[in-house]
Amino acid sequence: MKKLDSTRGSGNIFADLGFPPEEAAHLFIRSTLMIHIRSALAERSLTQKCAAEILGVSQPRVSDLYRRKLDRFSIDMLVRMLARLGITVEVKTKRAPKIA
Repeated sequence: MKKLDSTRGSGNIFADLGFPPEEAAHLFIRSTLMIHIRSALAERSLTQKCAAEILGVSQPRVSDLYRRKLDRFSIDMLVRMLARLGITVEVKTKRAPKIA
């Protein structure tokens, strides 16, 4: 059996895939928020139509959530959806490591 090489990830799959740092951070935030929305909807076993009513969006927008269409949602929109589900978002920042 051949041993596979592996590399420890950075914690941000988008950075690991080679996206520029700013874009990787933005994509990571949006994907994390989207995961929380999808999880909350799954816990409630809602139809897409019911989910759309709660979220204040159309059913096709809920479908976009389920199909992981990151490019169709802003951070602001995702935060609003979480609020409509009764979920608050906390923001934590830290300095990036210095580059020599």
